[in-house]
Amino acid sequence: MNKLIHLKYCLGLLLCFAVFNTACAGSNEKNKRAEKGTVVSLNDSTFKTSVFDYTQASNEWKYVGDKPAIVDFYADWCGPCRAIAPILKELAKEYADSIVVYKVNVDKARTVSAWAQIQSIPAVLFIPMEGTPQMLVGQQTKEVYTQIIREYLLKKK
Repeated sequence: MNKLIHLKYCLGLLLCFAVFNTACAGSNEKNKRAEKGTVVSLNDSTFKTSVFDYTQASNEWKYVGDKPAIVDFYADWCGPCRAIAPILKELAKEYADSIVVYKVNVDKARTVSAWAQIQSIPAVLFIPMEGTPQMLVGQQTKEVYTQIIREYLLKKK
């Protein structure tokens, strides 16, 4: 009888540990994605809730974020995309209080990539709080991205 109680106790502890570990891992991953100053990965679904719900009947642009944003449309196999990734990561840290930097893998998020009419990558979408977003296609220098952030997104000269 004591062995049965001991076995139930051990199984209960293992179950609690497994549930706690899974919950914490999910929470840490969510916090990592949302951490200020990082580049946040988006898919078809999260793009709609973080940037713009392109599935709505209205064609009017309505950005849902609370800071200007950059969206990097990229692919893992793309050399120029890999070259600008560290630049965008640096900019996400440098402008953490002012902008949000997102990335969308065009091979995995095909619906949003089609909606955005991505035909060449890297393609970087600059989204001001007010006004029309602007797309820049091709690999650029950090200086070019910085100038666009300052003058177009933050309206600083």
